[in-house]
Amino acid sequence: MTPLLKLNRLSKKFSDFTAVNSVSLEVYPGEIFGFLGPNGAGKTTTIKMIAGLLLPTSGEVEICGRNLHNSPAWCKSRTGYIPDRPFIYEKLTGREYLEFIASLYAGGDIAEYRREAEHRLELFDLTRWLDHLIEGYSHGMRQKLIMASIFMLQTPLMVVDEPMVGLDPKSARIVKEMFKARSRRNEGGSIFLSTHSMEIAEELCDRIAIIVEGNIAAVGTVEELRQSARNGAVNLEDIFFQLTGARELQAIIDALRKEGDA
Repeated sequence: MTPLLKLNRLSKKFSDFTAVNSVSLEVYPGEIFGFLGPNGAGKTTTIKMIAGLLLPTSGEVEICGRNLHNSPAWCKSRTGYIPDRPFIYEKLTGREYLEFIASLYAGGDIAEYRREAEHRLELFDLTRWLDHLIEGYSHGMRQKLIMASIFMLQTPLMVVDEPMVGLDPKSARIVKEMFKARSRRNEGGSIFLSTHSMEIAEELCDRIAIIVEGNIAAVGTVEELRQSARNGAVNLEDIFFQLTGARELQAIIDALRKEGDA
């Protein structure tokens, strides 16, 4: 099976600092792939290279079988990207924003995208706000609008950085079900998902990669990660801490408990 996303020895340096060090991963059709790591581990840098916002220092990104460097417009047209800090044109209405995004992908014919967007907006209870300026939207409403705009595109690959930030519990549950439904569709769309939530990763992801200081520390299903874990770790959170600094965490916990007992 040909991967929808392939990273081949992908690296990024900023002066003398190596943010991402020779990362190689493959994401296959129909897969929700989790990308976990502590702050500063290289997650967002990797995602920006996949989205074409940063040029790699070395290595390659392939999307749907094509090299991103050689075919940037083609690869980007097949990638939906939701950043952790999205930018929205606040002087547009919600409707105008969706039509603008659709026009970037469809040119003049946006009817199909409009129908898909309206469906997503109904799920999020945003329809009545569609003709209001975005500057009046709350953070959660903006996040829902962005979700609707990316889902309407139905690109083969969706790259998502911290999707649940600002969402209420109902909307977060809807987003999770949207992810699951998308990966089950016949066309087998893939989702590359970065999150700090171990619960979300364990519930949604078919496979998970954990990045530490720019290097991939582990890749596999939750069960595969569990089997390779030390000291009988049974949940993803314990496995994550083992790989990213369990000793430091335990020392902090012990010190805080002593404070509480003092």
